[in-house]
Amino acid sequence: MRLNSKGQVTIPAALREKYHLREGDEVEVVEDGNSLRIVRSESGETRGRRLARGMRGRATTKLSTDELMELLRGD
Repeated sequence: MRLNSKGQVTIPAALREKYHLREGDEVEVVEDGNSLRIVRSESGETRGRRLARGMRGRATTKLSTDELMELLRGD
């Protein structure tokens, strides 16, 4: 890997997949003796929580949750 002019590196796709890293995930660079480690940030929201937060309040329907579930499940 090569450091770019902004101090950024690209984590190879195979490693992102192996460690389930997705766009928007927060990571930290931690000094460990004479080396650096990239670790998932514990304080960051999960991808699912970010998606849910982004969708919250955007519904345009007047149906209740029960009515929506009936439509989706066919109950």
